[in-house]
Amino acid sequence: QVHLVESGGGLVQAGGSLRLSCATSGRTFSSYAMGWFRQAPGKEREFVAATRWSGRSTHYADSVRGRFTISRDNAKNTVYLQMNSLKPEDTGLYYCAAGSTYYSDYLIRSGAAYDSWGQGTQVTVSS
Repeated sequence: QVHLVESGGGLVQAGGSLRLSCATSGRTFSSYAMGWFRQAPGKEREFVAATRWSGRSTHYADSVRGRFTISRDNAKNTVYLQMNSLKPEDTGLYYCAAGSTYYSDYLIRSGAAYDSWGQGTQVTVSS
């Protein structure tokens, strides 16, 4: 199991930026795929972005591609989500997740690919 703690959420105006961080502890961080998911009120949780252990392989939801960037620092056991050009529809509770098993580029977008989850950090984008 990996313990995950998200931070960096907040209230921002449309067009603004936020940087989320996910600090990890527990098993070897570099062995995991890391993902970000979000859930808006009344909606199902959805995939946002993911990166494999090397950090060179990244995956994004179509809705955030070109605006969000996922990165990881294995030396600091931390994964980041840089969010630019934020829109009101980006509002939600953002969760960090860690996975210990290799999954395809398709399945890495599924919550089922992840073993451990953080408690979430709230992002609110005002219009």
